[in-house]
Amino acid sequence: MEYLDIVDDNGEPTGHIVERKIAHREGILHRTAHLWLLRRKDGQTEVLLQKRSENKSSFPGCFDISTAGHIPAGCDYVESAIREAKEELGVDLDPRDLHETGKRFVRCDDSFFGVPFHDRQISKFFYAFCDKDEGDFVLQKEEVAAVVWMKLDDALTAVETNAIPHCIFLGELQKVKDEIEKENANE
Repeated sequence: MEYLDIVDDNGEPTGHIVERKIAHREGILHRTAHLWLLRRKDGQTEVLLQKRSENKSSFPGCFDISTAGHIPAGCDYVESAIREAKEELGVDLDPRDLHETGKRFVRCDDSFFGVPFHDRQISKFFYAFCDKDEGDFVLQKEEVAAVVWMKLDDALTAVETNAIPHCIFLGELQKVKDEIEKENANE
């Protein structure tokens, strides 16, 4: 069983925990960490998208954030983002590699395989640079079917026009691009 901290509207733990399955069944507010992996290639910024495993209970086979995950009870955002990168992609990161980009409230009411799904989460999202080729990642097959590098602008267009099956929030990916452009302007 996976236990999550129940959090307040600011994403701060309340001192209570809940089983993940119950949090999604009842719509209890909890936390997730999202990590966008980027690289610079041929003068352009690319973003790594993961294709979710067909065995996932939500959004199977869809393109998603480079790596993301629920934050176990007692853990924090950065620690969880680093752990997920290692587990899902085989990438070792240091906390100094992560650039916090934003925080958002996620609300999703759906049904997957006939089971109601009520997701309420506070997500912090980060980016980090990772100069690996697609074949160099060690994928956790239960979670990730494949990864693909896309030019950041192409990924934004693909998400905006639904040119690829995805479960990516456009505003989050746009915020990552905005932060990269600010960083590039300051160099």
